Amino acid sequence: MASRGDEAFEITPSILLRAYACGIFPMADSADDPDIFWIDPTERGIMPLDAVHVPRSLRKTIRQGRFQIRVDTAFPAVLDGCAEPAPDRPQTWINGRIRELYLGLHRAGFAHSVEAWREDRLVGGLYGVSLGAAFFGESMFSRETDASKVCLVHLCERLRRGGYRLLDTQFITSHLARFGAVEIGRREYQKMLAAAVEATADFYSKDYPADGAALAPSAGGAAF
Repeated sequence: MASRGDEAFEITPSILLRAYACGIFPMADSADDPDIFWIDPTERGIMPLDAVHVPRSLRKTIRQGRFQIRVDTAFPAVLDGCAEPAPDRPQTWINGRIRELYLGLHRAGFAHSVEAWREDRLVGGLYGVSLGAAFFGESMFSRETDASKVCLVHLCERLRRGGYRLLDTQFITSHLARFGAVEIGRREYQKMLAAAVEATADFYSKDYPADGAALAPSAGGAAF
């Protein structure tokens, strides 16, 4: 279900957080469209943090340490990377208004980026919104093979170690399904969301290495 935003109604980062707490999120038709509309899917994608599946080839890439993983060091650049056209995504839904809203959430400590770097170049990343013990994944991009996938695995392990209860992927793609993402109905999602936003989690958990290095396999969690 989607609804158009009222142009006379100013959307602020605070209002955006309230929308997430209610289970809705914003999108735009394209980068050139100044309007924002709200999405409340009948079926919602989530990634169960205790059942993340990491393909064998990707485990090898992670162990090799091909990418240096950083967090929140280049949030605007990750946002811009996600807005870039790609072969499988010629149009972006990130317009100027949405960009400013998420930059505001980042400045307030609610939006985070997980970044893949190689030779001091940003080669992939993802960003999302943290509220209570819920994390809402927004978008990801890759400039090198597997860069965004490695970021996704690191995000899942970071959230698991930090005590998060919900990783919302919004929709299901074949890419996310490969990692264990599943689809649930709106009513079930709302119950999970209500419990998660009232709980406490730590995105910067001391149990997680600051640079994402030397992660060990964890029973029931992501397999590294």
